Amino acid sequence: MLQISIVVPLYNEAESLPELCAWIDRVMQANSFQYEMIFVNDGSRDTSWSVLQSLSKEYKSLKGISFARNYGKSAALHEGFQLASGEVVITMDADLQDSPDEIPELYRMIKEDGLDLVSGWKQKRFDPISKTIPTKLYNAATRALSGVKLNDFNCGLKAYKLEVVKTIKLYGEMHRYIPVQAKWNGFTQIGEKVVQHQSRKYGVTKFGLERFLYGFLDLLSITFVQTFGKRPMHLFGSLGILSFFSGSLITIWLIGEKLYNIANQLKYRNVTDNPLFFLALVAIILGVQLFVAGFLGELLITNSDKTTQYQIKEEIA
Repeated sequence: MLQISIVVPLYNEAESLPELCAWIDRVMQANSFQYEMIFVNDGSRDTSWSVLQSLSKEYKSLKGISFARNYGKSAALHEGFQLASGEVVITMDADLQDSPDEIPELYRMIKEDGLDLVSGWKQKRFDPISKTIPTKLYNAATRALSGVKLNDFNCGLKAYKLEVVKTIKLYGEMHRYIPVQAKWNGFTQIGEKVVQHQSRKYGVTKFGLERFLYGFLDLLSITFVQTFGKRPMHLFGSLGILSFFSGSLITIWLIGEKLYNIANQLKYRNVTDNPLFFLALVAIILGVQLFVAGFLGELLITNSDKTTQYQIKEEIA
């Protein structure tokens, strides 16, 4: 078995690839690691794929996957994880902002310290304030909702035991929440390491501010799915029962009030003339619908889904 698999997602990073491959290989050779580099070309529109094909002749450890179109970083990491076979899987970005010099220590923390996952922490960042402030807010929200105490969830430089990445399903913007998924899958030994953050040498960032909105929505989604994904009836059934019985109790109270007034020869009005009756009716109908939704959710749960199927155009073996 290989010691290290290095998974690198990329999109329009042709200029940085030769330098990155040379840097990784230099570190691996200096530490006598048996390794593989897995580059996942996420539908780049520049010459990134042809550069990788050329580099594969120089570096026999290089493997590559090229998507037919741009799917996003989560898709690229998912396919890279499927191909990885090293005891420790390292992920890093292709823009040279992550330092391969961190790899030996990340590997040691997994192998010797017994950690399941080590996340990099860019304590000193070389990013504009428009990126750093939303990142801090996003990290705080993720810590609060997930219970995973990391300072930098979005750092691309991470290390995993091989079995961790094989349990992860990635789509949308879920790559930000790999530590959260790992914890929920039973891999609770999660550590953090302060890592170097380099300023971007080539090109421009490929991410806009909208990623923070999408990331927060994905956080809510993964929290919901992880909590109720295997038991939707627990959520929809509970809400349905609450709504149904609330509506029923209001209806019974209105009917009882009318009968009481009739028996005591007091003024009364028809139940259907009371606005509360229609609210109760809506609550009863909604309760039934939620209960049915819970049943349908239970029926739709299967082990086969198409959320992580991506169209691969070419490969470098």
